Amino acid sequence: MNVLSVDIRNAGYEESKPVIRDVSFSVKAGELVGLIGPNGAGKSTTIKSLLGLLRHVDGTIVFEGEYKRYAYVPEQPVLYEYMTLWEHLQLAAAAYGLDEQTFLRRAELMLDRFRLTEERHRLPTGFSKGMQQKMMLIIGFLLQPDIYVVDEPFVGLDPRATRDFLELLEAERRRGAGVLMCTHVLDTAERICDRFILINGGSVVAQGTMEEVRAQAGCETDALLTDCFYALT
Repeated sequence: MNVLSVDIRNAGYEESKPVIRDVSFSVKAGELVGLIGPNGAGKSTTIKSLLGLLRHVDGTIVFEGEYKRYAYVPEQPVLYEYMTLWEHLQLAAAAYGLDEQTFLRRAELMLDRFRLTEERHRLPTGFSKGMQQKMMLIIGFLLQPDIYVVDEPFVGLDPRATRDFLELLEAERRRGAGVLMCTHVLDTAERICDRFILINGGSVVAQGTMEEVRAQAGCETDALLTDCFYALT
């Protein structure tokens, strides 16, 4: 079952000036799909189109699944200057419509998992980049949605936090959540993703499993994702 279906004919920031064209793909329940491409290829425009942040989108984007809910984890943390970590979590829970008991249980578990329990009453504006990124991951995991849209999640995370994130993501996939992950960390992407969407010049240049991407890139059967990336972009 698909939890996200995308068929974008064209999209951009100005009318009649498309940045991306013919971007079509899907994400199934429990599947991790990597959105890969060089800077300026159209990955951010694709994500903004999914999230309804662009006015000029010609196409169809459907969030499916049991609840038709998604969680977005941005590359750059979104912080409110005078709100503590705990207040950020409370605000997210209110926006998601979580009941208090569910919020408290999930929030406590996530704070403990990412070792931020002692920081709950501090202002995240004073946190390190890695701690701010952990907060954004916690907010995403609070919802337990049908699909996660995650943009460069490894930026600033230390190895232990990266492991925690991947373990939680795997647990969510077992629950049935799909994941669309945009990342430049290609060795990790190759290891954890089920399928890949490679974008270059505003269009999809290859997609599928690692074997299918190798074939589309004209690479050897043992080529790495990095090799395919260079061949296609």
